[in-house]
Order: sequence, then C-alpha cells, then structure tokens
Amino acid sequence: MSEIIELARRARVASYALAEASRATKDAALHAMAAALRENTDTIVAANAKDVATAREAGTPESTVDRLALNPARVDGMAAGLEQLAGLTDPVGEVVRGYTLPNGLELRQVRVPFGVVGIIYEARPNVTADAAGICLKSGNAVLLRGSSSAAASNEAIIAVLRDAAESTGLPADVVQGVPTDRAAVKELMQARGLVDVLIPRGGAGLIQTVVGESSVPVIETGVGNCHVYIDADADLDLGLEILLNSKTQRPSVCNAAESLLVHSAVASEFLARALPALAAAGVTVHGDPTVVAASKNTSAATDADERGVVAATEEDFGTEYNSLDLSAAVVESLEDAVQHIRRYSSGHTEAIITRSQAAARRFTQAVDSAAVVVNASTRFTDGGEFGFGAEIGISTQKLHARGPMGLPEMTSTKYIVIGEGQIRT
Repeated sequence: MSEIIELARRARVASYALAEASRATKDAALHAMAAALRENTDTIVAANAKDVATAREAGTPESTVDRLALNPARVDGMAAGLEQLAGLTDPVGEVVRGYTLPNGLELRQVRVPFGVVGIIYEARPNVTADAAGICLKSGNAVLLRGSSSAAASNEAIIAVLRDAAESTGLPADVVQGVPTDRAAVKELMQARGLVDVLIPRGGAGLIQTVVGESSVPVIETGVGNCHVYIDADADLDLGLEILLNSKTQRPSVCNAAESLLVHSAVASEFLARALPALAAAGVTVHGDPTVVAASKNTSAATDADERGVVAATEEDFGTEYNSLDLSAAVVESLEDAVQHIRRYSSGHTEAIITRSQAAARRFTQAVDSAAVVVNASTRFTDGGEFGFGAEIGISTQKLHARGPMGLPEMTSTKYIVIGEGQIRT
C-alpha cells in the first residue's frame, strides 16, 4: 500500500469520528489549536525562516516571499482565525429545507460533511491552519499538500495542530500533511473513493493541472484578475483611494486589483492624478495608447517610463500579476468596460466606482464574477472580511460553491426521510 493511500485511509477513519463529534468538541479543538499555535510561535517562525532563506537564495520574487513569510503577528492572526471559527455556527445538521409530503412522510435536507478533503496549495503556510480549521469545524478530515517551498513551515504547523486536536479527544489524523513530491500529488489526485473532494489553491498552472488530471471531484479556486472601473459619474477622490487600496494594500493576494478601466469622460482628470500616485507607490502601469499618452502629458514627465507607465500588450490585460504591476485602459462607455471585463476577467472580483445608481445596477447585473463591488475595494472579497471566518479559497466556478468558501461551502447535503409505515404503490 502506498503512503498516500495509507494517509487517505487513516483520514477516512478519522472522518467517521469527526462527523459524529459535537460542536462543543470541535470548538474545543479549535481553541486548543489556537492556543498551541501561540505557544509554539517561536518554533513555527524559526521553521519558516528556513523556508524564506531558501526561497531568497533561489531568487524567488519578493511578492512570493511575502506570501511565504510568517512572523509572530501572522501566527497570531492564524490563531485568531481559528478562534473566530469556533464562534461561528456549526453548519453540520443545518436543515436546508424540510416539509411533510402529502403521504405523511417527513422530509428534511440537512448539511453533512464531505468526509475527506484534499487541499493542494502554494507558498502560503497560513493556509495550513485556515484549511485545517475550516475542515475540522465542518466535520471533514483534511489532507494538506503545501508547496515544497513551505515544507518546513507546514510540517511545524501541522505537528502543532495534530497534537492539539488529539489533546481534546479527536483523532490526530483529522489533520495530515501530504509529501510534496510530484508522485505523491498524482496519487492524491487519483485517490477517488478515499478522498471526496480536492481543492487547488494557487496559480493558474497549479489549478489547471489539478482540474485536468484529477479523478477526484475538484472545486476550482481561480486566479484573481480583478478590475476597478472608474465610471463617468465617479467621485474621483474616492476612486483614487479605492484604486490604491485595491492595488497596493497587499499586491501579492488574489483579490488585489490587476486592471484599471477609466471612462473617457473623466480619463484626463483621473489619470493626471492616478498615474503619479501609482508611480509614487511603486506601481508599474501597463497602459493602452491613451494611458501612455496621458502619462506623457503629465507636467513632471517627459517620457512615459519616468511615470511608471509602459505600453501594454494583449497578454497584460489577462494577467494576474501578484506584484506592483497594473494594466490600464480607457473605455468609451460602461458597456465597453463590461465587454472588456467579460473578455479578460478571471471571474473573481470586479469593482465599479460611481455615484450613479443606474450605472451601479447595470454593472452588477452585467458583470458575471464571484463578487461585484460598488464603491469599495476589491480587497474585501475574503472569507474573514465577509464574516465567514477563515476561508479555504475563492471559488470562481459556478457549481457547488462560488466566492469565498467558508463553512457551509465545505458541506454537502443528505435527505432524511421519516415515515410511519408508508409504502409506494
């Protein structure tokens, strides 16, 4: 029996115990995990320092290193996320719908755990605690396959979480790490019958590989080519503040803005303010001809490059940069903005800045993404910000789950039918 099959079998056994655990037991485990993370902060940060050093020696981009790095504050944030989960309603057993049929049968559709969840993710070791917590609270055993770049960090975190779970009476195998070698990952993707669902969380290459090669059902989390559209009726001060927050507050994450669209009616005034502000924040703008021309017209620059603006390629408009880069274009109408988003968006998050209720209504109706935001930052598309607690990821598919995946999204349903001797004729 291979190592992966053995891990999956152990997870299956653990899932049976977890499915019957009370909310009190699960919440006690989450609090124990949070306390253990804080108690072992130095050990976790030391393990992470090895991963960070290795990444920098390998020439890894700083945006990726930022996603990898842990410090005491981030470890405390992981612990706080688990505590927040403990305070949320347990989805298991929730009645989705229920009624009595004409023949007297009582029918209830209730939420139940998937069973065993496999999660394949890149770089970010905080996902390890988030995923383990969400899976535990929703009654699922979890197999965690992080990237090799975070191997030391993930090993330390998983060891802490397993010990904490076991200390409250749950099987330690409700949380397990999976080896990072390619052969192990392929086995995990083929463990249909032992693993109920796989969730890839990372770049487009990882997600496409899992979707294309897995025989286990997949919930697809998508990349974030998120747009901010400045409408003709926008408050330009508000628009600039939201744009800068969406792009620069944390550029390495999936809900950071990657593309700016500006209505031609306000393009001259807005770009005259936005381009210098973006340049001051270290952002390189990949602009269409109108944006490049606007950069040359600013009083402080004789060359577009001096303004942090370069000519955009077709590929730029479809790119998730995860860095201080931003594609930008001027559009003639709201409809043109919608068409641009339909062409290039990854279906994650799009924002409109406008004072027009009609424009906001049209944008929210016409744009088909997991989240559509009016007059606020794209950075709010997040399980924690939505009040879901920690999240598994942002689903950009349309089946089963869409948007931030919190506790309810980590369950399936079953029907409970209660009768008094009814038979079908």
